[in-house]
Amino acid sequence: MLSPVGRDRSSGKESALERFMVKGGYPLHGEITPTGNKNEALPVLAAVLLTEQPVTVHNVPDINDIRDMVLLLEGLGVSCQRLEAHTLRLQAKTVDRERPDAQIAQRIRGSVLLASPLLMRVGSVSLPTPGGDRIGLRRLDTHLLVLEQLGARIDEHAGRTLRFSLPGGRFRGARLFLDEASVTATENAIMAAVCAKGTTVIENAACEPHVQGLCRMLTAMGAHIDGAGTNRVIIEGVERLSGCEHHVQADHTEVGSFIGLAAVTRGELLIRDAGLEHLHMIRLVFRRLGVQTVAENGHLRIPADQELVVQPELGDAIPKIDDGPWPAFPSDLTSIATVVATQCRGTVLVFEKMFENRLFWIDGLIRMGARVVLCDLHRAIVVGPARLTASYITTPDIRAGMALLIAALCAQGTSEIHNIHQIDRGYEAIDQRLCALGAHIHREEI
Repeated sequence: MLSPVGRDRSSGKESALERFMVKGGYPLHGEITPTGNKNEALPVLAAVLLTEQPVTVHNVPDINDIRDMVLLLEGLGVSCQRLEAHTLRLQAKTVDRERPDAQIAQRIRGSVLLASPLLMRVGSVSLPTPGGDRIGLRRLDTHLLVLEQLGARIDEHAGRTLRFSLPGGRFRGARLFLDEASVTATENAIMAAVCAKGTTVIENAACEPHVQGLCRMLTAMGAHIDGAGTNRVIIEGVERLSGCEHHVQADHTEVGSFIGLAAVTRGELLIRDAGLEHLHMIRLVFRRLGVQTVAENGHLRIPADQELVVQPELGDAIPKIDDGPWPAFPSDLTSIATVVATQCRGTVLVFEKMFENRLFWIDGLIRMGARVVLCDLHRAIVVGPARLTASYITTPDIRAGMALLIAALCAQGTSEIHNIHQIDRGYEAIDQRLCALGAHIHREEI
């Protein structure tokens, strides 16, 4: 059976509190390969419940959120085996529970992805409200509306528990218009529709690369999906799905993190197998900050010692970095871009549109010497370049944690970063991988 790493299996808690000691000021050089996309791996693992046959998934990142999802599946009766370091073989031959482990489910946002598959398999499901990053209002209304319109019934929505049932034991195709282009709600709708009776049309669907990855896997299992990667997805329901093999694509968020890391440490990195087809807007926004990237046969090179100068808009207007639903700049990378902006000559407005609390980590960056004006919940003005100095840092969430780690790597002195399990939730063995590039990071127990 697949055993989690760094967890006490009986309690599900971290085996030890840890911190990073980071000595900054060293350029990073070398080659690095991004891990599989966490936000694709989570729905792909949930989709294993849709078939009784074995499913093999390659390029699965070995991170805390994935380990938690595997624990949830094992608790539901799914057989999970690790064939290689990043390859899992799973089989949901018998699923006889409707209630995933509440303690584990409340740790990750991805637990809500179990709703559709469990309803299809056992006809009812009881889920605690999901966990994940506290980056603002992360509403569940779209999920509830989608499941209701496809035939599910909400039996209870009180406190921290959601209970659903599926009268007749099968979803019914419907025409859906999502009130927001929610990634996880789109994925739940797709997983419900693939085995529904009739045709489902999803309008205003999310079209992120991880949604496309889930659709590729479901198609390999026998689903009939048209329009994946657009905001209008049409699904013809089938009676049953079969097993398959699926390869999780490279994590574009990790690629964006490495671009920012190379830029601020003034090093040269080659990011291998970078998934260039998903990097158009990411590269464009970093170019706005003066960061040049070079595509080389599927890899991405970030040259050393770049002159980081903010590119002004026409008429010398202050440029803006803003996020939005795909293919706009990903919200997960606004924190990385903000750190890069502190090292660029010029002024830029960071406009975080997606989440209310995503900029609250910036006070830690200001303590390091960054010149940032936090205007409100969504906007910050960054004036660079600023000379960052080491600090005591507490990581609030995955992406802000990585941004603060990047800031520490370009700061003068030794920073102490706490709550690093947040970084471990989304970045596999990041300290070891960056040390191989010349970073000075020491992980130690507290």
